[in-house]
Amino acid sequence: MKVENLDHLGLIAGLIDEIGIVQKINELVGEQPGEIVSPGLVVKAMIINGLGMVSAPLYLFSKFFEGKAVEHLLGTGIQASHL
Repeated sequence: MKVENLDHLGLIAGLIDEIGIVQKINELVGEQPGEIVSPGLVVKAMIINGLGMVSAPLYLFSKFFEGKAVEHLLGTGIQASHL
């Protein structure tokens, strides 16, 4: 059994999905073949990180998502190391 932390980030991710920010950004910027994380998902991850109530530098971005339910927040197949 693997336990991962979700806290209030699930609510934030749900609101982002409901508003459609990821799809809109992907339409405007475009997606490249072979990329694991789309530009819209990166922005979603940045919003989640910003509202995660921690003050860590951006170079520790992937460390923020370690121990969190990344697949639940960002989508199936996405891991903290992809960010």
